[in-house]
Amino acid sequence: MKLTSNVVQNLRNSSFNISETAEIDGISITLFTLCATFALILYSWKLSIQNPKQQIKATIPAKPARPPVGGQPSLRLGNKIGIVVTSPSTAHEVLKQHDINFANRDVPAVTKALSYGPYDIVWSPYGPEWRMLRKVCVIKMLSNTTLDSVYGLRRREVREMVSYMYGRAATAVNVGEQMFLTMLNVITNMSWGGTVQGRERANLGAEFRQVISEITQQLVKPNISEFYPSLARFDLQGIAKKMKGLSWKIENMLDKVIDQRLEMDGESVENNNGKECKDFLQFLLRSKEEGDSKTPLTMIHVKALLMDMVVGGSETTSNSVEFAMVEVMNKHEVMRKAQQELEEVVGKDKIVEKSHIHKLPYSYAVMKEVLRLHPALPLLVPHCPSETCTVGGYTIPKGCQVFVNVWAIHRDPSVWEDPLGFNPDRFLNGIAMAERMFMYSIATLLHSFDWKLPEGEKVDLTEKFGIVLKLKNPLVAIPTPRLSDPTLYE
Repeated sequence: MKLTSNVVQNLRNSSFNISETAEIDGISITLFTLCATFALILYSWKLSIQNPKQQIKATIPAKPARPPVGGQPSLRLGNKIGIVVTSPSTAHEVLKQHDINFANRDVPAVTKALSYGPYDIVWSPYGPEWRMLRKVCVIKMLSNTTLDSVYGLRRREVREMVSYMYGRAATAVNVGEQMFLTMLNVITNMSWGGTVQGRERANLGAEFRQVISEITQQLVKPNISEFYPSLARFDLQGIAKKMKGLSWKIENMLDKVIDQRLEMDGESVENNNGKECKDFLQFLLRSKEEGDSKTPLTMIHVKALLMDMVVGGSETTSNSVEFAMVEVMNKHEVMRKAQQELEEVVGKDKIVEKSHIHKLPYSYAVMKEVLRLHPALPLLVPHCPSETCTVGGYTIPKGCQVFVNVWAIHRDPSVWEDPLGFNPDRFLNGIAMAERMFMYSIATLLHSFDWKLPEGEKVDLTEKFGIVLKLKNPLVAIPTPRLSDPTLYE
């Protein structure tokens, strides 16, 4: 009884905001999973003893293990070898000199459970299909012309966020949560906002937001199937089953939107009024019809690219803006310089527009410094060499996982002066969708409001590591309007 009470007390003192029953259930599931794994390993060992002829011969190194690759730490991830690159010179070799060999990815089991796992631009193997997807996504979807054409959608969502914060002036606002909702709305509107309108668009956005949140939760869970692929078919933790269910929901939502767009495009052709693409979906469907017959863009690719845009662009950008707000509030001199620049370029009688962004070098330097200290993906997406190669004089085995630790590289004292300090001035001597949205958001927030913490609170820059870097404790701040005309907040 005493042990049980101690466990429960520890659970109550934990930082997770979930119920005691849910926590105990989580512990029970974990214990069950570990026991089941142990039982399977024991069973496999027993079979190998009974049938020695069927044993798989292990590969034993002929020599003692070498030191870490190029001075980089290496680790054993279950049955996989993981290598962490932490020096700029080694990262240059991996990403530049051996870029084609390291272009492939080790597709996680949890990603394979999604319908579009190996078909999107992130996990697709290097080859003609990957080059086709990159051309469609980077050169066409994210070109300056395309991004400029959907500026109205970005502007509308940011203005709605400003209006929301103005209505809660002098009260605490969860900045990160509002930025995430804004970014998700921006990306879904850019993806199919010209197809779905009104209440239907709002409902679809809310439904998508819920599914994306659940997918993110599954992606960050430790998965035994990743470390021991032979156990993947058992799905001991039920993660693959949950991902397949979420995949089915996404499939239904995208099918509805695509069917609606195809119907609208058919009507446009009949009326000779279908020249301009109103969103990414329409652009992708046209690219599908006009694409190369040797490497065609299929409907699965269309859905996968839409998923990449929504999942990859919402949380990363919103987290970066939240980090920017925390850093700026922690350095009042930086906030003063940024707001002074905004007053000189925009003034207090106007709002920030697209035409102002390229005239804000200090705000741009703030963005670069934030991304240096708090990279959105601290370890990037893991690389997987397609052939054994040599990096820094050491052998990198085929099929291992290579993590490029940009978080450490960006704080390397041999490269950066005062590497841990937040100093935007270092980038003053010196834009894709993330940069445009980041700049527009941070400029609007700093231009529209003065910011302070609730009484008694202190700035907390503690990071929470995961696939995506975020603040451990969300930023809750109080906005105070600073523009001269209240109608500018409408």
